[in-house]
Amino acid sequence: MTSMPDAPGWRRLGAVLAYFWSGWGAVASLLLFCALWEWGALHHGPLVLPGPSAVLGRLGELLASGLAAPQLWISARRAFLGLGIAVLAGTVLGMLAGRSLTAALVSRPLVTLLLGMPPIAWLVLAMIWFGMGDATPVFTVVLACFPLVFAGAMQGARTLDGQLMDVARVYRLTWYAMLLDVHLPHVVSYLLPAWITALGIAWKVVMMAELLAASDGAGAALAVSRAQLDMAGSLGWIAAVLGLLLAAEYLLLEPIKRAIERWRTADT
Repeated sequence: MTSMPDAPGWRRLGAVLAYFWSGWGAVASLLLFCALWEWGALHHGPLVLPGPSAVLGRLGELLASGLAAPQLWISARRAFLGLGIAVLAGTVLGMLAGRSLTAALVSRPLVTLLLGMPPIAWLVLAMIWFGMGDATPVFTVVLACFPLVFAGAMQGARTLDGQLMDVARVYRLTWYAMLLDVHLPHVVSYLLPAWITALGIAWKVVMMAELLAASDGAGAALAVSRAQLDMAGSLGWIAAVLGLLLAAEYLLLEPIKRAIERWRTADT
């Protein structure tokens, strides 16, 4: 007689099956999107909406010619630099504000104003202040992403169990241990959705900033394709940026999310 797997074994098996299911679900959704895209291309024609094969072929030409990679790298550098500054500043300041009721009350209207400010308004101001260069898209990304991360970190710090903090003080945990073992495991569950949302916003803002206020980057290349009425090239640049966005989410943030979920499963 073979023994039944224990509870941890079942959990590990469930995690593996969930991982493969999530991958197949993502592939299925992309295939469905491509099918709808192909249907729209057949209905409207290649001048208005080129099909997926034409767009991917044009993107392949851009990559093979060596034109696409440098421009995508410029956009990625700007997006991740702005996102990194926003994540670092928003996480630290949000956690500090969440531990103080006064700071939370003072910062709340400021965060609301920042969230309500359209990125295009920040872009116009950045164009006046910084001109045509890296500073304009990076500045706009920081101010577009910062309030989201700040609000997530502050909410996570505000909802931390006070009794857990009392136990940590009784055991005289160092500030380092309290940060890693008490604060971060709880706050990160609020931060991850904010980080994922900020990642998407960073790419959108960079593309908009480059299209309007830069001479290089994927956004500037998109503006050139638009001026030349090259629909396949325009959609090719968009597809490249979306591919990088998906790669960043599933290769960078998704492993962090799964590591946290394994910690929660082991703790229950």
